[in-house]
Amino acid sequence: MPIRTVTSPAASSASPSLRLSLSLLTVSFCTFAALCLLLHAPMADLLVYRAEGEAVVHGGDLYGFTVTEWRLPATYPPFAAVLFVPTTWIPVPALKTAFLAGNALLLAWLVALSARLAGRPAPLPLLGAATGLALWLEPVFQTLLFGQVNLAIACLVLWDLTRPPGARAKGVALGIAAGVKLTPAIFIGYLFLTARRKEAATATASFAGTALLGALLLPAATVDFWTRRLFETGRVGKAWIIDNQSLQGLIARATGTAAPGPAWLLPAAAVTVTGLWLATRTRDTSDDGDAPADRAAPCDRAPHRDRWGILLTAFTALLVCPISWSHHWVWCVPLLAVLLAEGRTLLAATAALVFTARTMWLLPHEGDRDLHLPWWQQPLAAPYPLLGLALLAGAAIALRRRGAAPPHGTGAALPDGPQLSARSSSASMIR
Repeated sequence: MPIRTVTSPAASSASPSLRLSLSLLTVSFCTFAALCLLLHAPMADLLVYRAEGEAVVHGGDLYGFTVTEWRLPATYPPFAAVLFVPTTWIPVPALKTAFLAGNALLLAWLVALSARLAGRPAPLPLLGAATGLALWLEPVFQTLLFGQVNLAIACLVLWDLTRPPGARAKGVALGIAAGVKLTPAIFIGYLFLTARRKEAATATASFAGTALLGALLLPAATVDFWTRRLFETGRVGKAWIIDNQSLQGLIARATGTAAPGPAWLLPAAAVTVTGLWLATRTRDTSDDGDAPADRAAPCDRAPHRDRWGILLTAFTALLVCPISWSHHWVWCVPLLAVLLAEGRTLLAATAALVFTARTMWLLPHEGDRDLHLPWWQQPLAAPYPLLGLALLAGAAIALRRRGAAPPHGTGAALPDGPQLSARSSSASMIR
């Protein structure tokens, strides 16, 4: 008697979508690997990390060397160099392969965390397809191409901030991320400003712990970094080149000035204050207080109350950091997830176009030509900071439409601004 296998309709319908997703993911990463081989991608930043690890192992001058044909120095705190010691344990070709695989997994995790931030489920077919497509966003592509740690930093921050209130050791991962790259420390300020002092204190203690560990293991390098190297922004790179997608880079190119000075510092201070103020006001408090139990309880499919506060803080940091290379903007992944989850298809498509068009690389940028671009090329040379400023402007307009600002210490959902209210966005479908 023949045995009949019964397959549920759900399983049979999921299989084609899963196969299509895995095919897209495979083709995407195989194409990327082929491009790496074709372009002889050196993964230059990874070589810097390895050199930092070797300096720790052999007792060399952590901030006295340069590597690769671009003469790249170490720019991170000593704690980061300690973490890079394992990169010295295997040959460079194997290290590049391992780093590429690790970044691919981190990209998938960032996509999943972005879905959690947006309050959307991330089934395997969607996760695979989104990961395969996200690879071609310019910041993500460059991160993998250079062997950077941007995805790891973003994942640490986003994972920590989207954990439930009162979660054990919440803030530790954020402090560690700030200990590797100082920029995430802005989120500690965001936690303080939104009256989450316990989480902010935990993150501060974690960050201080990374500095203390670096001081114990590398005392000379610690003194050198915190008293000297930290203030040598020129070590990181030239502020005026198109690679720099920060507010300073935009102003330097627009004014034709290699060192804009006050022309950058004053706008940067204004953007910092405005960005953090907007971030604290867009925090959704609809899940607080006497909200119904089914909404007050943590739920992976409920939009996170901090979704726009987190995004505005991240983009503020990218804008005001003296150097924000294009590959630092991997926060485009959660931005796109939130826009799609809120049904803002046109805005999501526009943002996706900005982050895939690579307009800055189409412009002449040999030598100092970045400083002599005509006016009509300026927007093409600074797509990311212009998008970041537009995001802040949109949040400000939305808050103004709502009328008076909320009381101190609370935020406001923006039904007509850059976010929807929790009630409407959780009920809407992705369009």
